[in-house]
Amino acid sequence: MSNSRALFAEESITGAVKRLLSGRVNEILEEMEFPILPVEFGNYRGGSAVVPVIALSTCERTEKERIVRLDSYSLTITFAVPERNDSELLCYAYATAVDRALAEDPALGGAAERAVLTGKKYVEPKTPQCGDCRNVVLTLKVSVLKERV
Repeated sequence: MSNSRALFAEESITGAVKRLLSGRVNEILEEMEFPILPVEFGNYRGGSAVVPVIALSTCERTEKERIVRLDSYSLTITFAVPERNDSELLCYAYATAVDRALAEDPALGGAAERAVLTGKKYVEPKTPQCGDCRNVVLTLKVSVLKERV
């Protein structure tokens, strides 16, 4: 419950993903052999942290998902990594850390039946060395039981 009202599935999913990113993903990043900016949420400026953008939308359900009463969501996590000599490596590190954290907790702490990383897209700046960020866009498919809603 959240403030005496039912917790919406979407609210639960995005909250669980934020906890995963700021918790286990940061732990995995700290274990890597080179320094990587931590994942944080809030109004961070000046390069002290990376603030990912999370976007959630419903997606088409398979016949099996309809039968067992699962709702399906597509969730994208976009990391904007400031352009530096090692920014490409940092994009790979964020993607790997999210993949490992999801493998350890595919149920997102109980917020979903299953969350699976379905895509990784690495986007270079349109003009090199112009100050734009390099992006990594991770796509997840999240399945939730309808009764949870």
